[in-house]
Amino acid sequence: MGKLKIYLEMIKFQHSIFALPFAYFGAFLAEMKVPDFKTLFWITFAMVGARSFAMALNRLIDIEIDQHNPRTAERALPKGLLSVLNVVIFAFFSLGFFLLAVYNLEPICRYLWPFVVIPFVVYPYTKRFTWLSHFILGFCLGLAPVGAWIAVTNSISFEPFLIGAAVLFWVSGFDIFYAIQDIDFDRNQGLLSIPARFGIRKSLALIKLLHAFSIVLLILVGLHLNLGLFYFAGVVFTALLLAYENSIIKPDDLSRLNLAFFNLNGLVSIIMLCFVAFEVIFRRAGLG
Repeated sequence: MGKLKIYLEMIKFQHSIFALPFAYFGAFLAEMKVPDFKTLFWITFAMVGARSFAMALNRLIDIEIDQHNPRTAERALPKGLLSVLNVVIFAFFSLGFFLLAVYNLEPICRYLWPFVVIPFVVYPYTKRFTWLSHFILGFCLGLAPVGAWIAVTNSISFEPFLIGAAVLFWVSGFDIFYAIQDIDFDRNQGLLSIPARFGIRKSLALIKLLHAFSIVLLILVGLHLNLGLFYFAGVVFTALLLAYENSIIKPDDLSRLNLAFFNLNGLVSIIMLCFVAFEVIFRRAGLG
């Protein structure tokens, strides 16, 4: 159990709360109903496998950076709690779990899975050559609702990409929050991030803009799919939560950065999922 705890901490398993609800978001809206248990099970399995693979790969690729960064030096690999071989094996098992799930979902998924894995492989390297790395991470998580929609419908359509774009802007914004913690380290090590390149004040302004784009895209999703009161109430709650999140972080006061990143962002995805579920359930019951 002690070893399992180390692995779960390495991949920040608790942060699955950021991405998994948006996969369900796409799955629920795909056919305007709650998918059957088998489909939801394999979507969940695919998400956990893919995210575990991505996080393990990130830790392997960034091991030297993590060793030198005081904030990350206590992670399992730099501290020697896990060996490189341990994490390589874990990554391959996670990829295997993902592929097992893929082959139990709709047939189209068997052909599209490389488009999910490739960005996971590319992302950890991006901070070495572009400050746009935050958007690559946003793209990776934005694939969650797209993949879930395709897994339910066995087809590709425009709608899930609107949801994915909303997730992309939301995630890019909160990743910029996260990168503010390492602004001095990134500058000293020649690593690229928006805070390191443009400073804290401009970064916070950009986050507000990205989160506004995210809300606009969520509104467009609702209009395009002709969604009702519950969905738009969820968008309003999400907008208020993002506004509050942005209001508590000041250029000269970053004391509540962890509150904004860990607590409030987890609430965003959960709130949207709850309201989407209400919208779908009540509509199926003829009340929407």
